[in-house]
This record gives sequence, C-alpha cells and structure tokens, in this order.
Amino acid sequence: MPLIKEISSIKECSLFIEKNKLLPNHLQNVKDNKNEYFLTENSINKILPLLSKQPYLKKVQIYNKESIDINLNYFRDLPINFNIDSVRWYFHITGIHGDLENPYLLNINKHKIKDKIVIIRSTRRKNYLIDYKFLQNYNDVLFLGLPDEYEDLKKEIPNLQFYNCKDFLEMAEVINSSKIFIGNLSFGYTIAEGLKKPRLLESGPDFPLVYPNGKNAYDFYFQDHFEKNFKKIYLNK
Repeated sequence: MPLIKEISSIKECSLFIEKNKLLPNHLQNVKDNKNEYFLTENSINKILPLLSKQPYLKKVQIYNKESIDINLNYFRDLPINFNIDSVRWYFHITGIHGDLENPYLLNINKHKIKDKIVIIRSTRRKNYLIDYKFLQNYNDVLFLGLPDEYEDLKKEIPNLQFYNCKDFLEMAEVINSSKIFIGNLSFGYTIAEGLKKPRLLESGPDFPLVYPNGKNAYDFYFQDHFEKNFKKIYLNK
C-alpha cells in the first residue's frame, strides 16, 4: 500500500487481487497451515471494504484477466533474502520507495469500542520466550481474530475479552480506536502498521520479515523488553 500510494501521486492506480492462487508445496506442508491458497474469494471479500476506502485507489476488485502494468507477485521470483522487511519487497520490484513513517491506511473511522489494549496473536507465529500474563492486571484487554487463538491466549489472560469483526474494515476501525496494539506476524499487525497506531510487534527469530517503521512502535524478542516497551507506550513511562 505505501508503494501504490507513492505511485498514485503521478499515476491513477487500481488494484486487482488474484483469488485461489495455489500456495507452493513447501508452504502447504508447513505445520498447522490449513490453507491451500494465498487468498480465497471469501478472504478477498473481507478486505475489499478496507481497500475501497483508500483515496489513492481508483478501483479495487478481484482480478479477472485485466491488463496490468505491475505484477506485485513478482517478488516471489526475486533472488533476495525474504527476511528483509516485507513491505520493501515491492519497492525492490519497482525501484520506487514509499513513505513508511506516516499512515498509508487512510479514511478509517473510529469504532464504538475505544481505548482498548487490542491484541491479535497468531498461534503459528508465537515467540515461545514470551508470555502475556502481566496483562491480566489490566481490565481493557481485547482480542480480535480467530476464536481458537482467543481461547489459547485466554489461558494467560483470564479476563481477556473477545470481539468478532465482520470484516477487515471493522478490524481497522477497532485498531484505530485502540490505545495500543500488540500482535505478532499477522494481518492485524499489518493494519496497525498502516494506521501508525502505537504498537508492539512480537518478533520470532525464525521468521523476522516484518519490522515497525515510525514512531511509538517497537518489536521485541524477550519478555523484559516486551513489558518495558508496553509501559513506555501505554503508561507514557
């Protein structure tokens, strides 16, 4: 999105999203991966409302053999180390670098759910040096995401609340209204990064392909750093 936003300053941009593109075999066989495709039509329909709000996109829809100028899937063929910041893959395809310091998910309203500690934590991307038990001392902790991932984290935070967003636009609205966002490698963190909300990223040393860019954002590998940086943002300490 920061790449498209940058290009839109000189060209009119539309985005076409390919559905049911098969994952390569090595990704289909990853432990706990239940997906066969990169994106199904159902997944795309959940993200379209969010992308359609972006003022720098003239059109966004499922790809149907339209003529395209830039194939963003080409990053998969680049001879690069994919552990670099994933948003930069697309910069390397085009040679155009977008602004990563300021928001690039725009026109997102506030939600009625406000000022929460919002968490989205994928069970597949856990850093097992990290626990969230200290957050049971707070009464405003809210989980978005999958019910089974909520149940997994509730073992550490008994007072954890759950909210089931209808689509990714609503998820963005809740995150945009939060006091702080905490997540690991998941689409939820991608949204928080695009909004530039105060955020913490639980990094895993085996797959470090996402990094915070901008203010009030930290990644962490160890528990002490997690709790220290949480206090720095949440309590302004």
